[in-house]
Amino acid sequence: MLTLTQTAAEAVKEIVARVPLAEDGGVRIREAGGSSGFELSVTPDPGPHDTVVIESGARVFLDETAAIALEDRVLDA
Repeated sequence: MLTLTQTAAEAVKEIVARVPLAEDGGVRIREAGGSSGFELSVTPDPGPHDTVVIESGARVFLDETAAIALEDRVLDA
């Protein structure tokens, strides 16, 4: 499962706190389609099939493709 460094967790919390109506949400990482890679967005809730990663109060939501691709990876900021 994806893990976050302390620096990344703080960055995620700071980004989410700046978005109205998403203060308790998280950053969502999802497949952008084709060979475009991944897309990041701030959302108040995870998608129905998202994997939820919680690290030091930061929440990251991974769609099914991102969860597989980012398994055993570390997110740093």
